[in-house]
Amino acid sequence: MAVRGTPSWLGDQNAATALRLLLDHGPLSRNGVGERSGLSRPTATQMIARLEDKGLIEVVGEESIGRGPRAALYGVRNDLAYGVAINVDQEGVRSTVVDLAGTRHPVAHKAAAGMPAHRGAARDVARAVLDACEAADVDLTAIRHIRVGVPSSVDPRHDELSSVAALPGWSRKSIRRQLEGALGCEVEVDNDVNLAAIAERATGPYSPAGTFALLWVGYGIGLAVDVAGTVLRGASGGAGEIGNLPVPRGVPGADDGARDLEGFLGARALDRIGRETGWAEDGFARVLAGETLPERVCEVYAPRLAQSVIPVLGVVDPEVVVLGGPVGRAGGERLVELTTRHLREHTRWDPDVRLSAVAGDAVLDGARTALGTRLREALHARATGSLPAADHARVLAERLRDID
Repeated sequence: MAVRGTPSWLGDQNAATALRLLLDHGPLSRNGVGERSGLSRPTATQMIARLEDKGLIEVVGEESIGRGPRAALYGVRNDLAYGVAINVDQEGVRSTVVDLAGTRHPVAHKAAAGMPAHRGAARDVARAVLDACEAADVDLTAIRHIRVGVPSSVDPRHDELSSVAALPGWSRKSIRRQLEGALGCEVEVDNDVNLAAIAERATGPYSPAGTFALLWVGYGIGLAVDVAGTVLRGASGGAGEIGNLPVPRGVPGADDGARDLEGFLGARALDRIGRETGWAEDGFARVLAGETLPERVCEVYAPRLAQSVIPVLGVVDPEVVVLGGPVGRAGGERLVELTTRHLREHTRWDPDVRLSAVAGDAVLDGARTALGTRLREALHARATGSLPAADHARVLAERLRDID
């Protein structure tokens, strides 16, 4: 790695600038790099040459610049490194390959009911990587980074999951070390709602300095708070675990036996409300199948949902409260309207309540977004010489076959 302030260091920094321009704007000529960077054409030529020498870019075409020879267009090599984004939850495992170009590769899906009886963290993740690579026709040896979303908080201090109730065969202890040791590449494990918030920030119309709280309602209830693009995780990774909060007294329905907000709002609660309103015995299963919540269910559910938002408003006071998760989507704009009305009539807060802007699997999309950033960071490190070309190029394929 070059010493800071030396010509070699300056050359690396210029090369990194050119790399960012190519990632952000797509293929550019030497003139294009010079114009966008504000540097001279000779310097831009040196920047391109340096990236070529490092094997990070290649000629991808030509552009006409009037009379005379056509100028070569340079683009970042998309085959340098790939990642795999994974979402593991009660329904099964979904995974997809992520690349530097942001290509939307196919999503591989294994339903929980069809998975082998003998499961575990390494086996689940290994199979997900294999399936994603097969679906995208990407060689296993190109995988450098893996990001896994799970329905649990993740304690970064002790590398520990708070719960594995929804993860058959998984152990709570040393989860990242366990996976990296088994797979032989970089693995990040993250809370599912935190990843959904990353997808929300990337998709929704939020101001760069704004704050929003994503209230996720599915099997249980979770929260993620995004402040100016940073998700608040807490010292132990437990920020947003509001499902453990006790049910407040005096709330409509508080006498139904639920001890905490998860029991008050989660899947069992929705089933109970469905029976009591005459809608369905299996309301949550209907939600997972894509059915919309009827008016009578929204009217019962909205006050409960509003109550769970009040602690967030009192502590964080976000500009926007976003309703997400299977139940949030099933409730739609009517659930948003009724929740907003209850907050306005019964509290001093008047937040902007919205439906999630993310369509489809928000957790997987968040893992994909986070991985895209990580791939860029790794490529930038290669450009500046702070990361060797063979980083993490270990024995992933062999280890995956051994695990499977």
